Amino acid sequence: MSTTTVDTHCPYCALQCGMRLAPRAAPRAGHASAGASANAVAEAPAEAPADAVAEAPAEVVERPDFPVNRGALCGKGRTAPAVLSRAVRLTGPLVRDAASGELVPASWDEALDRTAAGLARTAEVHGRAAVGVFGGGGLTNEKAYLLGKFARAVLRTPSIDYNGRFCMSSAAAAHQRAFGLDRGLPFPLEDIPRSGCVILVGSNPAETMPPALRYFTELRENGGTLVVVDPRRTRTAEQADLHLRPRPGTDLALALGMLHLVVTEGRVDEAFVAGRTTGWPQARAAATAHWPELVERITGVPVPQLREAVRMFCDAPSSMVLTARGPEQQAKGTDTVGAWINLCLATGRAGRPYSGYGCLTGQGNGQGGREHGQKADQLPGYRRLDDPAARAHVAAVWGVDPGDLPGPGRSAYELLDSLGREVRALFLSGSNPVVSAPDAARVTGRIASLDFLAVADVVLSETAATADVVLPVAQWAEETGTMTNLEGRVVLRRRAVAPPPGVRTDLQVLNGLAARLGWEEGFPVDPEEAFEELRRASAGGPADYSGITYRRIAEEEGVFWPCPETGEASAPHPGTPRLFLDRFATPDGRARFVPVSHRPSAEEPDAEYPVFLTTGRVSAQYQSGAQTRRVDELNAAAPGPFVQLHPQLAEQIGVAEGDPVAVTSRRGRAVAPARISRDVRPDTVFMPFHWAGEGRANTLTNPALDPVSRMPEFKVCAVRLEPAARA
Repeated sequence: MSTTTVDTHCPYCALQCGMRLAPRAAPRAGHASAGASANAVAEAPAEAPADAVAEAPAEVVERPDFPVNRGALCGKGRTAPAVLSRAVRLTGPLVRDAASGELVPASWDEALDRTAAGLARTAEVHGRAAVGVFGGGGLTNEKAYLLGKFARAVLRTPSIDYNGRFCMSSAAAAHQRAFGLDRGLPFPLEDIPRSGCVILVGSNPAETMPPALRYFTELRENGGTLVVVDPRRTRTAEQADLHLRPRPGTDLALALGMLHLVVTEGRVDEAFVAGRTTGWPQARAAATAHWPELVERITGVPVPQLREAVRMFCDAPSSMVLTARGPEQQAKGTDTVGAWINLCLATGRAGRPYSGYGCLTGQGNGQGGREHGQKADQLPGYRRLDDPAARAHVAAVWGVDPGDLPGPGRSAYELLDSLGREVRALFLSGSNPVVSAPDAARVTGRIASLDFLAVADVVLSETAATADVVLPVAQWAEETGTMTNLEGRVVLRRRAVAPPPGVRTDLQVLNGLAARLGWEEGFPVDPEEAFEELRRASAGGPADYSGITYRRIAEEEGVFWPCPETGEASAPHPGTPRLFLDRFATPDGRARFVPVSHRPSAEEPDAEYPVFLTTGRVSAQYQSGAQTRRVDELNAAAPGPFVQLHPQLAEQIGVAEGDPVAVTSRRGRAVAPARISRDVRPDTVFMPFHWAGEGRANTLTNPALDPVSRMPEFKVCAVRLEPAARA
């Protein structure tokens, strides 16, 4: 074991927990410092013994000085080096053999030549928009930036989006409407224990980001209260002072009912509303149409519990509302988040210390991934693609004519649904939509209908297995790059070990493809050089990174954006841990109320499909499971899919614990063992979405889209249940 350790960050969720890695093979010249080249780390031997192939090349060491997690790690973080093993990951390019139809090994030149030719041929025959790019919320800022540049400057296609659209796009849209700026948390996590009351809506951090749970524990230890809104009694809900259990899809009505009580009980902060907001009369009128008894009929939450939640929230000296995928992954997710924001604004719980609305981002770089160009309608720096000034600024950085940049494209699901028709070739990086997309069977069919598919990934995911070309890329511990966590803190993930021979970084892949398509320059392979260009592209934008450098990140344990360049080395901008304390990011500096009203989910239970289905995560697996399902320890803890259902429902359909249950929606059928529990409502079943095969939860989910955010309705659909034949 090497005595050298490298400070870096976990590859999974948006906490971006700090960790140290101890490489198993001693580097030749020490690891890279903050200002050094990202490649200043020793290469591993070209040929390793068989036992070394299966062994992870590094191990995790505690890093207690990083402020977000203070040394704590969940099981996924502790075992993350297991996926670095050559035994579980891709170690060389693959191409589809025309004769056998199988994926076979190929050289990098052949793989890149085939990819560039497939994209160019499609553009020539069907037009530039027929070439698509689909990215991932786990890509570093440098990768996301250059992937967006590759799509818009090299391919000149509007057809780009990313799986972060499935993460917090509804919260982002609501943030923009109300505050004029979207950052998941407008304050650091350390503010949570200092608040007097937190309402946590549709979030289960005990499972999804366990190191964050300590903030809520400290909140209660400090005398604050925790209200959890969730149809299930989760591990997080068990710790709440008050647990509200609404029917799936009724969070909007619940928020409106609480605001109604704020109005009728005289709890509106009239001075704040008058001085720092606009649009209150219309929002108040919409809320007062949702009286408590009506809300109880819609949500199933008793009026006394509704009143108690309002009392806890308003009696505390400061309060927060934090949402996650529960209220956001709905066809009315933007309005639902907007209703919770309205509650914060009406009570003066926004733009003040230890108060406000925030979103608990899920994916590792879900925040930075959309800030710098993967999203269909955005340019780097969170600039709008349809803004002439934004186009001119970014075009100047890229050295292209603004008129050559394409306009906005389709959202993620709409892009996937267009495959094989409007979009005929796809370059996909760091995503696994065969498992993760809604109505996944349909999406799988659309992917199969493509003329050409190239996938860049760490492992042979279910999606990569269908590709014409598979490009094996380096992962978190094998390359340097920045990530932006859920607080808006830009952190530096450092390279600790070399990737296996035959593996290249995403930046090298983009460089090679761009060169083959006529761009000899403009796609650096050094991540710090890419970040320097990103700084220039973001300068002056809403997400301004121009004052952030690799060295500053290392010295300050991350820098919060916006952080513009001041031009004075002795007086750099300090970064912005807390937004909106003086003014909101709207033209007049005031937050905007948006009137919203409850409406049913896109698909409600009926006689044929009488039960709600909701989906989510378990602590030992992550997203589509492409990486975590390759870790023995995690599989032992969470070996496969299941259907959680109430004893009453289990008795009604005639199944016992562990029996296979068939769950059928209007889109398909999934089968998984029954897990019987009173922690779920009798009218609701829960399935985790980490697995492929017959237990794939997203076979069932509804792709109905929010009209503003274009977020699919993952969190609620109608299903029926019946016993399935035991295999």
